Amino acid sequence: MVLDTLAHSVPVTFTKHKSQATVAVTRFQSAPDKVILAKPACFMNLSGKPVAALAKFYSVEPERIVVVYDDLDIPFDDVRIKFAGGHGGHNGLRDIMAALGTPDFVRVRVGIGRPPGRQDAAEFVLRDFARAERTVLPHVLARAADAVTEIVNSGYLAAQQVINAPA
Repeated sequence: MVLDTLAHSVPVTFTKHKSQATVAVTRFQSAPDKVILAKPACFMNLSGKPVAALAKFYSVEPERIVVVYDDLDIPFDDVRIKFAGGHGGHNGLRDIMAALGTPDFVRVRVGIGRPPGRQDAAEFVLRDFARAERTVLPHVLARAADAVTEIVNSGYLAAQQVINAPA
């Protein structure tokens, strides 16, 4: 959803790629290099293979990869930027780290909060957003898309100072 928001703002469209992903190639405002937006055509838990295949195909070093993902450990409407670190129990990050052979890539963490009560986390992340969340969701997606743009244009450290700063 974040990449769709980002692609709409550029604008660019996605096409199928042999790496089990849809891809859009574009340029951002002040970044001299091409930007490859990619959406793996699989569940997040299995996204390591497509990410690694795309990195190899486009000759992108892991530290230049930005992974956008849902994060249970931060509140629903929060967006955070992080470089490297562990997977925190996130199976998609675990798979990407294994496929790339390193945890050294940039992450845009899009908060979805914790499941209510005793609801299973896997069930929670696959459910549709609640009505109240859907009203806020466009703003969250725009903020996450802005985070990606800021990373590409200014680098992840400068982007962290802008995005991770308290509102």
